[in-house]
Amino acid sequence: MLMGVPFAAYFLWRRRGFQLVSRQMLTLTAFALAFGFVEGAVVVYLRAAAGLLPGYNASSLADVQRLSIAYRQAQSLHQFPQALLRIELMREAATMVMLVSVAMLAASRMRERWAYFLWGFAVWDIAYYAGLWATVRWPASLTELDVLFLIPVPWIAQVWYPLLVSALTLLALALAKTKTQMPV
Repeated sequence: MLMGVPFAAYFLWRRRGFQLVSRQMLTLTAFALAFGFVEGAVVVYLRAAAGLLPGYNASSLADVQRLSIAYRQAQSLHQFPQALLRIELMREAATMVMLVSVAMLAASRMRERWAYFLWGFAVWDIAYYAGLWATVRWPASLTELDVLFLIPVPWIAQVWYPLLVSALTLLALALAKTKTQMPV
């Protein structure tokens, strides 16, 4: 289902396009990159707090990276303490509110707001996985299962799937934006 998002976005905007301001896109990209890393760090903290991150009490980040290869995100969902799971649900909801809020501030028309939201979400998602990999070397492989979202129910897929959807979304938006700048 998610795979349809980039294609729907492209076909929605390919004729009429949209007007995105380069300065706002760069600012949104910087926000999404930083926020994606913060989200990855929060997930590391939550895993460590729940005792689900192998090596989290190690003396160095290299030890955590070496030991976290054995970590299985999707399987740990059932081991996650309910109190932390509620915090995780609220964090996910807050993430969406933040990404929507930035998109609302970036543009006045709904068409552009939707484009900014998709752009920010895609950059954030890629930065999230990059942040996890940079800090704890997870996922060890793009075929690792991950819990993508818990709202409204847990969505579980291999890591390559959200990365592909995000990359295709960025490509679709870039192509649709380019099309609007070409002479008619």
